[in-house]
Amino acid sequence: MQFTTFTAAQVEEHRTSRSVWVTLRGKVYDVTEFIADHPGGADSILQHGGSDIEEIMGDEDTHAHSKAAYKMLEEYCIGTLVDGEEKDNDAEGETATAALGYGKKSNDFIDPTRPMLLQVWNAKFTKDFYVEQVHLPRQVKGSAPLFGPWYLEMFSLTPWWVIPLVYIPITLYNIYYGVTELGASLATVPAFFAVGILVWTFVEYSLHRFLFHIDEFLPDHQIAFTLHFLLHGIHHFLPMDKMRLVMPPALGLVLSIPVYKSIIALFPTGTGNVVAGGAYCGFMLYDLIHYHLHHAKPYTAYLREMKTYHLDHHYKNAHLGFGITNKLWDYAFNTELK
Repeated sequence: MQFTTFTAAQVEEHRTSRSVWVTLRGKVYDVTEFIADHPGGADSILQHGGSDIEEIMGDEDTHAHSKAAYKMLEEYCIGTLVDGEEKDNDAEGETATAALGYGKKSNDFIDPTRPMLLQVWNAKFTKDFYVEQVHLPRQVKGSAPLFGPWYLEMFSLTPWWVIPLVYIPITLYNIYYGVTELGASLATVPAFFAVGILVWTFVEYSLHRFLFHIDEFLPDHQIAFTLHFLLHGIHHFLPMDKMRLVMPPALGLVLSIPVYKSIIALFPTGTGNVVAGGAYCGFMLYDLIHYHLHHAKPYTAYLREMKTYHLDHHYKNAHLGFGITNKLWDYAFNTELK
């Protein structure tokens, strides 16, 4: 790219994993190629994409950087920052407000340093304001308070390693019970287990698209906003929160009940339990992969692709890209994020 000058408005357009620019002391940097290798994770760069990073790079408490980090940053310099009007850049025929994930963060929205759920409940947000602002990611140190009191807060925080501890026994029990107690054929276990994982991929897509992102049909009422925030809005508001990236087992098990009962009803006796075991395994893998995409450096080309895809869902367009472990159903239902 030719070394040139850019306005702040031009820089602000580049804030997705496909093109992320930042500014520091009057210079403009294209750090797109660096985000996958950033020791602090891609999210911590994307949180500040399109903006100035001097404050965050100089914060010794939350994001300390060495002199070597500043020197490395110079390798990505593409120009200087100037004052001026935004140049016409409508090559794709889109405006900055065409998709969730673009817009101006408002100080009149949720303060993540105070219990958030009560703020949403008591606020007088309009639906348009809430939906826009909740999809503009923020960053705080640690986990922001959701309820306030520690004895309630603990139920909203789940470390990733809890997920396999809960779902591996459930998966194995369903297979064991289906074969030994209900007479499912052992020879068919691998095939029906795979069917269960496939069933989960559809459930994953459906929940994410039609329940977690019910934005268009969300009632214009604070009760609806509060439920939405509790279920999924908090994840888009604070996508770096490690303790709220996997679904709390209590909530996950409640949501799984109708899926479990449907599988048992649709498949033959015994076989249904094997399929259910595959679905629970699929859910476990989904939760772990989701955590990995946010907070790890992917070690395969496929995971790197899905990391870019999922982060674009957060930072580019929350209307599309509902698949997290795969793009299968996005292809099928024409919701692929490109």
